[in-house]
Amino acid sequence: MKVLFVCSGGMSSSIVVKALKTEAQKHGTDMEVLAIGTNELAEEIQKGWDVVMVAPQIRHRFNAVKAEADKASVPCGPIPPQAYTPLGGPTLYKTVQQLVS
Repeated sequence: MKVLFVCSGGMSSSIVVKALKTEAQKHGTDMEVLAIGTNELAEEIQKGWDVVMVAPQIRHRFNAVKAEADKASVPCGPIPPQAYTPLGGPTLYKTVQQLVS
């Protein structure tokens, strides 16, 4: 599964990406996760992603990101703030699964 993770960058994003990948491995799911900023979104979203997740700190950009995802017919959802922590992997994984199914 390929997850495009739209965020503002920085250390917190890499921690959340790692938490999500670790949780996916526990469930026997191979997950490719790429964290990008909103500027690269339009180009990157055309590359066959299964789901787009939007980080809590850029929720003011959610509608713009969702519009791009809709154009590409890719499910898009916000990351619950409680999942945006080093321990948020299980919540984030569940959120991704719900969006994809």
